[in-house]
Amino acid sequence: MADINQIMEWTFYDEVSVPDNIHELLVDGERAYTAYKTVRDIAVITNKRFIISDRQGITGKKVEIYTIPYKSIDMYSTENGGKLDLNAEIELWTRSGHFKLNLNKKVDIRKLDKIIAEHIL
Repeated sequence: MADINQIMEWTFYDEVSVPDNIHELLVDGERAYTAYKTVRDIAVITNKRFIISDRQGITGKKVEIYTIPYKSIDMYSTENGGKLDLNAEIELWTRSGHFKLNLNKKVDIRKLDKIIAEHIL
């Protein structure tokens, strides 16, 4: 398990189809909006939370699932990529800690910005 005192950080590389197996994690009334490819994993954004899968070890058979519910987000910031800095960033401050999402230039930061705002404001 990750040390939550450190900043948790993931990079979203590209928007992908929501995987079929995500539905076993969803609660009643929850629906998946979109999904993003990470290094070895996938992150799914729903109407209730961020679900981030973290494969571990050489084989990747061990998987840790992180959930960041919108109701735990106290504050967030977005930063679009510039000419020299190609990645955009979203930072989330929650009751549990500080999370950073790096977004490849292929990922629409304003789409994620709008989803977060719609659920926490």
